[in-house]
Amino acid sequence: MFAAAAFVLPVAVAAQVPPSNAQQSPPSPAGTPATPQTEVDRQSEAYYQFTMGRMYEERYEVSGLAEYAGRAIEAYKRAYELDVHSSVIGERLAEAYARAGRIPEAIAEAEGVLKQDPANLPARRILARIYVRSLGDMESSAGQNEIVEQAIAQYREIVRLDPADSEAELWLARLYRLVQQDNEAEEVLRAALARTPEDERLLRQMALLLLDQGRGKEAVALLEPVENKRPTGEWLVLLGEAYAKEQNYPGSEEACRKAVGLQAENAAARKCLGEALLLQEKFEGALEQYQRLSELEPNDPQHFLRLALIYRRLGQLDKAEENMMRAKENAPGNLEVIYNEALTYRAQGRFDDAIRVLSDAVAAAKGAERASTMAILYEQLGALFREVENYPAAIETFEALRALGPEQEKRARELIIDTYRMDRQLGKALEESAKAIAAYPDDRSFVMTRAVLLAEKGEPNEGAALMQGLMKDSPKDFELYMTLAQVYERGRKYHEAEEASQEAEKLAGRKADRVMVWFLRGAIAERQKKYDEAEEQFKRVLAVDPHESSTLNYYGYMLADRGMRLEEAVGLIQRALADEPYNGAFLDSLGWAYFKQGKLDAARAALEKAVARTAHDPTVREHLGEVYYKTGRPTQALAEWTKAQAYWHEVVPADYEAEQANALDKKISQLKHEMAQSGAPTTKP
Repeated sequence: MFAAAAFVLPVAVAAQVPPSNAQQSPPSPAGTPATPQTEVDRQSEAYYQFTMGRMYEERYEVSGLAEYAGRAIEAYKRAYELDVHSSVIGERLAEAYARAGRIPEAIAEAEGVLKQDPANLPARRILARIYVRSLGDMESSAGQNEIVEQAIAQYREIVRLDPADSEAELWLARLYRLVQQDNEAEEVLRAALARTPEDERLLRQMALLLLDQGRGKEAVALLEPVENKRPTGEWLVLLGEAYAKEQNYPGSEEACRKAVGLQAENAAARKCLGEALLLQEKFEGALEQYQRLSELEPNDPQHFLRLALIYRRLGQLDKAEENMMRAKENAPGNLEVIYNEALTYRAQGRFDDAIRVLSDAVAAAKGAERASTMAILYEQLGALFREVENYPAAIETFEALRALGPEQEKRARELIIDTYRMDRQLGKALEESAKAIAAYPDDRSFVMTRAVLLAEKGEPNEGAALMQGLMKDSPKDFELYMTLAQVYERGRKYHEAEEASQEAEKLAGRKADRVMVWFLRGAIAERQKKYDEAEEQFKRVLAVDPHESSTLNYYGYMLADRGMRLEEAVGLIQRALADEPYNGAFLDSLGWAYFKQGKLDAARAALEKAVARTAHDPTVREHLGEVYYKTGRPTQALAEWTKAQAYWHEVVPADYEAEQANALDKKISQLKHEMAQSGAPTTKP
């Protein structure tokens, strides 16, 4: 039986093989030779045909001419007909089919060999490679998953037959990861590494798996010894990514900078360094890296997206838009680019343009994109509608999000409830929260939301009872105590709010948790006019997070409203606006601080912008009315105060300030009296 896989070509045979000139076309096919009669003749002819197949296969590799692939296949088929029990010929025929792109025939030949010999490792390896090779040709996810499972089955059998085949183990782990069977992938990799702990391919795959799972600490422990022994750009980049997963951004920067030092033109190293710098808000350094990346890879839209983000954070919005357009040129129709285009327009205050871009993207993507992609678009579009106070459109958008399926329903319910609350429709918000609790009885987040809604309705005790019923005397109670403190604060039960916030602080393990507690405690103190205590809490926040915009604004407004340290107040509010330049509440704070300074033109400009952003806020309307009154525009002042008076009757009970509303009524009456006495129309602005 024919069994050899490689041969020394006899001179007589070599003379019949076409010359190796890659440009020469294959010779015309000869007629089908007569079938040899004796076993010796059959073996000899099979040998000859196999050798011709090998030579034609080599010619195909050199020239790329499809004719050579066809001739190799025909020769192997003839050889296989003469020796149907030869697994070697079957393997080569399957491989030739695969190289020619004739995948179904390749699979059939390999499977035919395995039917004769299930333990044939070469045939299994060929079949496994064919499955992997064909993955890129699959258009449907269902078909791709089927091929992956078939490839996994082959590699699993290969590893069983040859436990020392690290190449098969590596492919098996990759395929497991592809179908998100991470536990199986880890099991394979750990078994392989136990046998060959220095295999860098296995170490790299294990590191990638750990990073994908967010297990940065384990990835660091795996990578550091390798990096210390033989530092390379690739290992340093992986180590930098592992440090980033652990939020050790200085460590990530150091590792990635070393990688760039070793390989200055290594795009992966520069991306790693750029991300590390960006996460530390070292925008100038990150800008340098992504500018270089845009030169190294000018067709990659991701680099221009990052540049647009950096320029947005630096407040250079024209350059942000310029780089966004470069990304759009490189990837027209790309949804990530469109999404970031909308963010750029939002940062420029071009809300209508942002809504238009996302609305067009949603219309074009319906039915063509995955639900997860559509969910991102719907959520951002709904958020934009809320920013322009178009709450009905926001609700409609979030309903479309809910219709995507069960995975998006919970998030959609949260957004719908919050949108009704923002629109001051507490009844509908409470109705939706009851439905959500019924649909998700084990999800305490909806109960927490309902508790706050009850407090805003003026029923803090009912809300507090809901929270207390969830307490388990465990570290997970942090969120419950924070919500309880908010319930009491909204219900103006400040002593109880202080006690709940103190309990929350005891359970605050992360920096972000402590920041939330200190901000809330500052707000509770300010509401009680305990200004020194409030200031202390706000300073604690800013000591650990100098850019926390809500704290900067609240602190600045607290100072300005009392006419204290006005320059400092303006500085704090301007820092808040640097991150959110179109935030209506922040613009109101700035306008009010300017008013207190007597800078009436600046106050008017800021407050008119604030009204455009938060048209239904009675305090903002009242502030603008004050500026109009001070600048001799009583008609405009009366119009703003009258709107403020109407809006006071629309706010939720928890936001109603009776003293402020009564004082406004008196101002309106006084102004009407003054205008009646003067009898002269006011000058228009």
